[in-house]
Amino acid sequence: MKIGPELKRVFEKQQYRIVGNHSLVKVCYWTKKSLSENRVCFKEKWYPPVESHRCMEITPYFGCNFNCLYCWRLHPGDRPNLKWKEFPLEKYDEPSDIIENAIEARKKLLSGFKGNPNVDKKKFEEALKPSMMTLSLTGEPTLYPKISELIKEGNKRNIITFLVTNGSMPNVLANLDPLPWQLYVSLSAPDKGTFVKTCRPLASGMWEKVNETLELFSSLDCRTVIRLTLVNGLNFFKPEKYAKLILKAEPKFIEAKSYSWIGESRKRLPSTAVIPLEKLKEFAQKIAEYTGYRIKDEDTASRVVLLSKK
Repeated sequence: MKIGPELKRVFEKQQYRIVGNHSLVKVCYWTKKSLSENRVCFKEKWYPPVESHRCMEITPYFGCNFNCLYCWRLHPGDRPNLKWKEFPLEKYDEPSDIIENAIEARKKLLSGFKGNPNVDKKKFEEALKPSMMTLSLTGEPTLYPKISELIKEGNKRNIITFLVTNGSMPNVLANLDPLPWQLYVSLSAPDKGTFVKTCRPLASGMWEKVNETLELFSSLDCRTVIRLTLVNGLNFFKPEKYAKLILKAEPKFIEAKSYSWIGESRKRLPSTAVIPLEKLKEFAQKIAEYTGYRIKDEDTASRVVLLSKK
């Protein structure tokens, strides 16, 4: 599936760059902040060896099998006369081409920082050589059929992978070889009814697939994280039910994260859907009590609370 000219114009206006036929790259907000202000993403603080200025945000496929209300991405039909088939991907680019072209496109996006007097020259040069790639950005990365090969190609270049998935493809996760450095599953509902309302899956049986992923999670020999993406008035309740799902997965870490009022989601949800940090901490404490995990840290800027087993 190829990105058409109208959709390309929209993506480029949003500062994405098209990579091949179906991949996208963008400079992360925290990469910019790290370069210009020495402020870093919570991932750098919590998950070494992450370096915010060397993180390449990329998606190997712009389509998704969920149309989550809280997602910043553009969904088919969000804008008049702008529609596409979300999945499956029928013809795909090779992993090595995706990575090489993404690195080059990202260099061009970063070029403006070279003349910024606030940017350390050494740090800028480091930023041009990504040490990690985060497979999320927009779309569901596990819909790309060569996801294992993509991770392998990254490893060849000393680029570690953070893979962020909606959990709808347990068979893909079970067969990943190699595994990513860190694997995130977004858990956005405590029960099936809330899941359908929040995530708006485009195929049947997706709640069951997510649960299969949770059951598989503890057997995967990599750093695992369950991220609760919480939206006030939509899925911000029933911590005891979230806890049961988390205990099924036994992740190494839990992130309780507030929805951010950004991108296309601002047309779907009100600004009051963002959860104040204090309310989020109260919810995270309940998760801790039900699961036996403990609160380890919090990040005010990103409205996220970290829990771990130890």
